Amino acid sequence: MIRPLIAGNWKMNGVAGMLSVIEEVVNGLSERSDGADCLICPPATLLDRASRAARGSALKTGGQDCHAEPSGAHTGDISAEMIADAGGSYVILGHSERRADHNESSEMVASKAEAAARANLTPIICVGETLDEREAGQTLSVISGQIDNSIPETATDASFVVAYEPVWAIGTGKVATVEQVEEVHNAIRKQLVQRFGGSGSDVRILYGGSMKPGNAAELVSLENVNGGLIGGASLKASDFLSIYDAGISNL
Repeated sequence: MIRPLIAGNWKMNGVAGMLSVIEEVVNGLSERSDGADCLICPPATLLDRASRAARGSALKTGGQDCHAEPSGAHTGDISAEMIADAGGSYVILGHSERRADHNESSEMVASKAEAAARANLTPIICVGETLDEREAGQTLSVISGQIDNSIPETATDASFVVAYEPVWAIGTGKVATVEQVEEVHNAIRKQLVQRFGGSGSDVRILYGGSMKPGNAAELVSLENVNGGLIGGASLKASDFLSIYDAGISNL
């Protein structure tokens, strides 16, 4: 049984007042059974304070991106080492918004994943297809290529997480069916096992297509859905904790 991961991505949301959500989640986890890993990735301006608020609890914190280099003349960027120094233990890489808004290639994502490993962070490597790619029947080939090129050649075991984001189902009102989610997650698992052997069976594959309290239980009941990468629902502690409850309901 793979231990689920319920991960919140706050994106570009949150100022100091949002630290109350961290505190609510910490308190909520203390009242629940320990059935899954729980993570929130706030904006970089809050990471140190969020990490301090979560210290000693079941809640982990992480970054939303990192630079491939440990330091240097890269104005506005954040290194993996900086995320670790601020208390983070994970970093989201290759999110669809980064790929689209910042023209990030899979090769760039792979170099960042190597940086994450260098800083002892667990990378959450995101993959997913656009609506045009899905309608053209290219979903599995697109995702297969992203996995091939986004996971570093130096990766040798299950020390990373994969998150599937159907880009067309995020904030658009469109919803991926359970069958569509299952098909992609099963294909990702098969590819990971082919590349990594037995350890490919241990890689956590998260679903990142607008998971909410109302659909989380059905999604995490699927064999190769090992948790979720949560966007908007992670900004409200009660919704996020409800998804956590769904994540441990099948254990």
